[in-house]
Amino acid sequence: MLNIVFFEPEIPYNTGAIARTCALTETRLHLIKPLSFSIDEKAVRRAGLDYWPLVDLHVYENYEDFKSKNPGITLYCATTKGQRRYSDVKFRDEDFIMFGRETSGLPAEIMKENHDNLITIPMIPELKRSLNLANSANIILYEALRQLDFPFSH
Repeated sequence: MLNIVFFEPEIPYNTGAIARTCALTETRLHLIKPLSFSIDEKAVRRAGLDYWPLVDLHVYENYEDFKSKNPGITLYCATTKGQRRYSDVKFRDEDFIMFGRETSGLPAEIMKENHDNLITIPMIPELKRSLNLANSANIILYEALRQLDFPFSH
């Protein structure tokens, strides 16, 4: 089972949207606080519709709590600052893929700690913008699932 991690997400819709994807693909969802919203808010619930009871959800107080409860994992960090394309990674079952805040991405310390596993989605560099968080998570998650031959569909 793959793992999607949102570090301090700010927009309820993005978390609700990826929760729905996680429910439908048997992917664990990990949320690292502080969250800029309550996961009970209408916007999150509406985006996830009635899929929330199906989500394998794990919530952590902070990044240190996340690390202490998940020792020895392979963690990929999605960032616009990475050089390695997500499609060049050979994903394995139980890998974790972390995404940062919508407004500022992942902190420099987390990227430095995981420098060998920074991955990116190719985009036009001149715009200095990035894709929507939920869209980015879906793109990378579905590549990982494709590589694993969509294990939930057998």
